[in-house]
Amino acid sequence: MSEEKDIKTGEAGATAKKPSEKKRKRAITLGVVAAVIIVAGAGFWVWHEQPSFCNAICHAPQDPINETYDGVSGEAGFDKWGNPVEDMGDLLVVQHKEAADATCLSCHVPTIGQQVTEGMLWVSGNYQYPLDERSLTDLNHYLQAEDESAFCMNDSCHNMTRDDLARATSSYGKRNPHVTEVKHTEMECSDCHKSHRQSVNACSRCHDDVKVPDGWLSAEEAAEITSAGFRY
Repeated sequence: MSEEKDIKTGEAGATAKKPSEKKRKRAITLGVVAAVIIVAGAGFWVWHEQPSFCNAICHAPQDPINETYDGVSGEAGFDKWGNPVEDMGDLLVVQHKEAADATCLSCHVPTIGQQVTEGMLWVSGNYQYPLDERSLTDLNHYLQAEDESAFCMNDSCHNMTRDDLARATSSYGKRNPHVTEVKHTEMECSDCHKSHRQSVNACSRCHDDVKVPDGWLSAEEAAEITSAGFRY
């Protein structure tokens, strides 16, 4: 009887271990799944901030803009409209990428509502081609910033005031567009500063004595290439 009891006890012990073994395997499986999800999520988030994500998921017209982001200083290329650029380092998108590791979402900060709207336009095929050029006022709409200059001049980017900027560009003399007293109120920063194409000295539309910085275009030159058609 004693031997028979021990056998039964042993069988009961073995049986008791089975649920614990299942729990252990389940815990390991859940841990592996969680690790995979975390790694995949991290990889997706990194991709989410790259131009290729925008192009692959939604924006079919993103190709020419992607090419500007992929530009390299000192090498020739094309702007977002297909116009030749002698040095891609003249484009602000390349300068910000190389100097500050900026990505698309460093400047384009969409809201959930905007992303849903763009997703619906993509599904319906009712999207613009080529994409319209956004002003800083347009971009600041999503950041809820009242002053369009706050898009660039803030604690995270260019930590300076308008007065600081005016002093930094004092060599412009009387045509310094950053001096509040002479700045045309109907103009904003993005009238001159472009990201995916060469920047433009908009002052040259009216003033023929202004200096056009190296790598920039005069207002006349910009008007000519803007209306020249698209490569895509």
